[in-house]
Amino acid sequence: MEHTTVCVVGGGPAGMVLGLLLARAGIEVTVLEKHDDFLRDFRGDTVHPPTLDLLDDLGLGPAFDALPQSRVDKVLIPFTGGSVTVGDLSGLRGPRNYIAMVPQWDLLDLLANAGRDEPTFTLRMSTAATGLVRSGDRVTGVEYRTKDGATGTITADLTVACDGRTSLLRSAAGLRPVSYPTPMDVWWYRVPKHDGDPSGIVGLIGDRRAAVMIDRRDYWQVATLIHKGSDAAARKTPVTTLMADMVESAPWLGDRVDAVKTWDDVKVLDVKLDRLRQWHTDGLLCLGDAAHAMSPVGGIGINLAVQDAVAAARLLAAPLKRGTLSTKDLAKVRRRRLVPTIAVQTFQRVAHAKALKPALEGRINIAQSVEPPGPLRVVSRLPWLNRLPALLVGRGLFTEPTPVFARRTPKVRLR
Repeated sequence: MEHTTVCVVGGGPAGMVLGLLLARAGIEVTVLEKHDDFLRDFRGDTVHPPTLDLLDDLGLGPAFDALPQSRVDKVLIPFTGGSVTVGDLSGLRGPRNYIAMVPQWDLLDLLANAGRDEPTFTLRMSTAATGLVRSGDRVTGVEYRTKDGATGTITADLTVACDGRTSLLRSAAGLRPVSYPTPMDVWWYRVPKHDGDPSGIVGLIGDRRAAVMIDRRDYWQVATLIHKGSDAAARKTPVTTLMADMVESAPWLGDRVDAVKTWDDVKVLDVKLDRLRQWHTDGLLCLGDAAHAMSPVGGIGINLAVQDAVAAARLLAAPLKRGTLSTKDLAKVRRRRLVPTIAVQTFQRVAHAKALKPALEGRINIAQSVEPPGPLRVVSRLPWLNRLPALLVGRGLFTEPTPVFARRTPKVRLR
């Protein structure tokens, strides 16, 4: 049986950031990642300004800037007569007033390499948590299985579930989320990018079809919204209908009608929107999607998860060092992060009800409009109103301050 101070389950953005920050506080951390690498296509690749600021604070900004990336500072909605900007991040405070589009595996590799520089950080790849270990009502660690079939147990003063929207640890602890209805699922696929194409993030709303095209320099990463639960039936039709529908909304894609060759090139995301009433039980804390699954609207989920991790590290490092961690300390994390979580989910629920659901039902078709609808004209003409979605999507209600002990500054003694 092995022991660590903190066992983080899930090597996504929240888990890797939390592990690195706590390790920089001198706390022994073990991160378990069930895959043998981070290479999963169509993971969220948006790195928002608060995460960029965090990387700067951690001394990782130059290494991040060296990664292949594109930068997006505007969200556009096209119509027949042109396009309208519904969010302009360039007016946000700070030098990092853009969203960096970086393959998530590159970001995770960067964090993993930084973690390996810390003597108290351990990353266990190909190691999946299979259940919780308990002592009475308290969670005291996890059972695990490696890729080669070996099993074992890691005990910990604190176990952190960063294992996503289908969190095994959350279920094992008996924590049940409150779910909100979503009108759609999402197809993820790639389309080549040509000279003369728009740039940035491009939204398309056509006849019973809505999509978001994310500029990845040499190709578009496309998220097409479909009616909830309609994926299986759609896959019985020719895959050519997918691009035909895209071209109807965006005629400039007409030379790429055969870009998607097979349904195997199209991945489906079961969209969830939910939130735990309580993010912890004794010895266990849930963060990121394990605490609050987000809709892909705005690409905000990664930023929210990273901010959860920053808050958790700042609030829990001292009691972990002292050996006095309690459920009251764990409850502070939820209290700190609840308001921004509710704000983002409310924004997404409104977007579902007022824009996406009508589009999927064929009640609006902006792409065929000669001029943008009235609400979009108002947004485009009033700079202060245009900044609101940019602020919420780009930075959120507030940014969690980077813990002093994690910055590249002289070490600070925790009290």
